[in-house]
Amino acid sequence: MNNSPTDSIPTSVPGPSAEKADGPADPQPPIEYPTGLTLGLISMALMLAQFLTALDNTIVAVAIPKITDQFHSLDDVGWYGSAYLLTGASFQLFFGRLYSFLPQKWVYIIAIAIFEVGSLICAVAPSSTALILGRAIAGLGGSGIGSGCLIIVAKAVPLERRSIFMGLIGAIYWVGSVAGPLIGGALTERASWRWCFYINLPLGAVTVIIIVLFFQVPGGDSDEFKNLSFMDRVQKCDPWGTSIFIPGVICLLLALQWGGTKYPWHDGRIIALLVLFGVLMLLFAGIQIWKQENATVPPRIIKQRGVLAATAFAFALSGSFFTFVYLLPIYFQAIKGVSPIASGVDNLPMVLAIVVSSLLVGGLITVVGYYTPFMYVATILMAVGAGLLSTLTVDASSAHWIGYQALYGLGVGAGIQQALMAVQAVLKPEDVATGTSLVLFMQILGGTIFVSVSQNVLRSKLISGLTSRIPTLSPSVVLNAGAGAASLRNAINAVDSTLLPRVLEVYDDALVSAYYVAVAMAALCIVGSVGSEWKSVKRKKDEGP
Repeated sequence: MNNSPTDSIPTSVPGPSAEKADGPADPQPPIEYPTGLTLGLISMALMLAQFLTALDNTIVAVAIPKITDQFHSLDDVGWYGSAYLLTGASFQLFFGRLYSFLPQKWVYIIAIAIFEVGSLICAVAPSSTALILGRAIAGLGGSGIGSGCLIIVAKAVPLERRSIFMGLIGAIYWVGSVAGPLIGGALTERASWRWCFYINLPLGAVTVIIIVLFFQVPGGDSDEFKNLSFMDRVQKCDPWGTSIFIPGVICLLLALQWGGTKYPWHDGRIIALLVLFGVLMLLFAGIQIWKQENATVPPRIIKQRGVLAATAFAFALSGSFFTFVYLLPIYFQAIKGVSPIASGVDNLPMVLAIVVSSLLVGGLITVVGYYTPFMYVATILMAVGAGLLSTLTVDASSAHWIGYQALYGLGVGAGIQQALMAVQAVLKPEDVATGTSLVLFMQILGGTIFVSVSQNVLRSKLISGLTSRIPTLSPSVVLNAGAGAASLRNAINAVDSTLLPRVLEVYDDALVSAYYVAVAMAALCIVGSVGSEWKSVKRKKDEGP
């Protein structure tokens, strides 16, 4: 919240006798931040862990055909991705609470250990059920890794230099999300689908070793909670709120996972899940008001304008970005007829633009001190880039899809970490962990909701387009074929090869309708931009993290 210049002026001034009695205040020793090689190693370890958790979000998608071939588990396909997402989203705020009052270094290491255990279970899974269990455990660990990376950066780097590191770690996350299908496809084709999970083990171990040996919290962990009893520590975890929040989020994610695919949206099960989600979230809000400082998200944090704006910006940006992460591979494979690996290569213009832009903007924020202008830049570039991507046709040249992706990626990179910078600039150091977890939760929620929305738009427009424009072809032929280049073309050719050009036109039109979801969310980033406070990251230069 904004403080006026008079907020820090005492209401009374102690006289000489008081000064003599109390003595002058002991000067606080300057905080010593890691530098040089130590800082470089810590940064590398954090980026490695962030890359792994992002990779796990999307890497399994291309391995699903091989997994189902081995386990004969077609009915479990949806759970391979959603099990990771369910625990990852549900425990995000819980880990934020743990980072607020427990030793952050060891909470982070435990989160990595949980992630590694889940990855190992997936890699050696003898059955589909074991694989789903492993994915759920890995998601639990991943929820602590994502917030932990950013919280450690907040501890290890002073605020005025933090934007560069935040931008780099953020770029690694988004790159990992886009690169997942590419790496997963290569591992599945050249080795085995199990290597999609084995790869996490040595890389995660490297992160643990570096953090254990080289990271010490500057200034030490807070002494505030060291003398708390076990029950007091449990109360600080907000067990009432957590027990309501986790099933509430699971209800929403299950409704999004099943709605329009496994069950129609008007099905009683979907309606019940959505109603239950609403009721549980109302209960959660009531518990937060009741618990106040012992709440998962203390009300004074969410009331701050800068925090509300940051969460809105993160929600909209993630909703737009992950919609394109889901849709563009379909465009390249179904419309352009390329393989999954080639599709990943075709996504590189966006990936490279995100990396370049995030590093450039991080450096500029360090110089100018303000992050809010770049939220506006991100909104404009994303909205224009998304609008241009929605004009892609069946015959679009490579110059078009490369240029449009690059423009959109520049926008994503410009805004990628501004929500996190915002909460770290406006919140007190002890509240940064909670604020960071809240932003990350909204990122996950935005991506999840609008991928589901775009998926349903694509499906409904595809069915209606095929029915009205190619009545001789059953929509089920196209839907059952999937988006793979070979499978789609083989399915159409088995019916009538002359229909393929018309089917591709209908498919492309359906994709364009789904792109509009991403365009709308990119434009809605303006809400968070306008609401953001103009806080300088240089404001706290001498105040610690």
